[in-house]
Amino acid sequence: MSDVTVRLVLAAAVMAVSLVMASSASPSSSSPSAPSHDYGDALRKSLLYFEAQRSGRLPYNQRVRWRGHSGLTDGLEQGVDLVGGYYDAGDHVKFGLPMAFTVTMLSWSIIEYGDQVAAAGELVHALQSIKWGTDYFMKAHTAPNELWTQVGDGDSDHYCWQRPEDMTTSRRAYKVDAEHPGSEVAAETAAAMAAASVVFRNAGDAHYAHLLLHHAQQLFEFADKYRGRYHESVRVVKSFYPSSSGYKDELLWAALWLHRATGSRRYLDYAVDNAEDFGGTGWGVSEFSWDIKYSGLQVLASKLLLEEKDLSSEQRLVLEQYRSKAEFYVCSNMNKNPGGAARNAPRTPAGLLFIRAWNNLQYVTNAAFLITVHSDLLSSLGEPLRCLPDDDADTSDTGGEAAAEVVVPAAEVLAFAKFQADYILGTNPAETSYLVGYGEKYPRQVHHRAASTASVKQEKGFIGCAQGFDDWYSAGGDNPHDLVGAVVGGPDGKDRFRDERGMYIHTEACTYNTAPMVGVLSRFMEIQRQQGEQDL
Repeated sequence: MSDVTVRLVLAAAVMAVSLVMASSASPSSSSPSAPSHDYGDALRKSLLYFEAQRSGRLPYNQRVRWRGHSGLTDGLEQGVDLVGGYYDAGDHVKFGLPMAFTVTMLSWSIIEYGDQVAAAGELVHALQSIKWGTDYFMKAHTAPNELWTQVGDGDSDHYCWQRPEDMTTSRRAYKVDAEHPGSEVAAETAAAMAAASVVFRNAGDAHYAHLLLHHAQQLFEFADKYRGRYHESVRVVKSFYPSSSGYKDELLWAALWLHRATGSRRYLDYAVDNAEDFGGTGWGVSEFSWDIKYSGLQVLASKLLLEEKDLSSEQRLVLEQYRSKAEFYVCSNMNKNPGGAARNAPRTPAGLLFIRAWNNLQYVTNAAFLITVHSDLLSSLGEPLRCLPDDDADTSDTGGEAAAEVVVPAAEVLAFAKFQADYILGTNPAETSYLVGYGEKYPRQVHHRAASTASVKQEKGFIGCAQGFDDWYSAGGDNPHDLVGAVVGGPDGKDRFRDERGMYIHTEACTYNTAPMVGVLSRFMEIQRQQGEQDL
């Protein structure tokens, strides 16, 4: 199917989607009539957030003016230039794994919905957000089998409440190499650079795309040849970003992105040949995150059934198995899998997906993105979502009869993604937008050192570790700066939210919370625009 045909199919689906959104009851409605959201405004604010998270020497066109240069000696102690990159959350450590995942998801958002981002006038900002990360990754990849994966120490950093411009904590850098492997972080960085190469090639920057691809291929070979757990080599990361799923999901994920970037069959063969042994066609999971990539790679592999030509019968069979697991994930999040709670993701009373108490909205934004992408695939294929019963389920309570398959129209799948996105934007019992700066009510006490402290441009005096806690962290009241575009951790399992700086499991924001929202907001902005044109 050509790109033009796909666009026509998706456009034709808009009316069906709008009818489902208008007529279907939400999982649990928080108000009789849900308000309409300005997805374009939310998109613009989302991209602004990444500028607040920048480390290094800020450019002349920096829009978040309350930030200043920081981390200008990163890597100096180890004799390598590691200036740049992103702080992952409200502290000042540069963790390689979540930073790479952030760039992968930003890139995937632009690959899927770049035209919509461009229509909003935000493509340049999106490209800058990606490039800020990939420029850093190229610096950090100092040899074919060497990648610097962390700058700073989480423990000492958390004892300080300082602006990044005042940092006095350790800036020691850590790396993985052939003797100390870290396949998760190396493969995720390969995925990020491969995905970004597609973005920049599409944007017309062939030279930069080629450079990114060169690094991505080397990093993938490194990750695959020298296999080992990231947190076993860089032990200081274990308390913050340990890998629970191992590295096999990242290897499959990176291979699929390299196939997307190069068109080379060897990467597709890798994903097909290792699908079973690496769990790609075996693991059916209900979450997608910086740690667990299975559902993401399963959705990505499913798209090859539409996009890839001349598939062999074996390749098609394996890709269909990937798709089956991708649809388990979508069905689980939608509470459509036959078999009850054991096979479906939990939710709050108002219908928000609730995977974990700490920073739950990261799972929601990722789910909204994957479900949006998969619903578009279903629409392009002209097929519904099929939620299958468990073949091994106990049928004694049903008289020996297996549970029936549940069939869900593609438009309903997309409507569910919209419900989750709208909840984040304020359609929820607390009537709070969890995307900072959007709407009338949003978190004002985000757990974030820079945003909660006076700007170095206004208060030039040095602020020490303890002084920051005394004068700013414990001060009470709103932050002096809104961390615009940040998606915070969100409400608890009963839809309750306390906007307090100390409630970090709910009020801290992370780059990988917002990155997938760029794609989600772009897609619904397009639908909103098309619906407006139909109403004229």
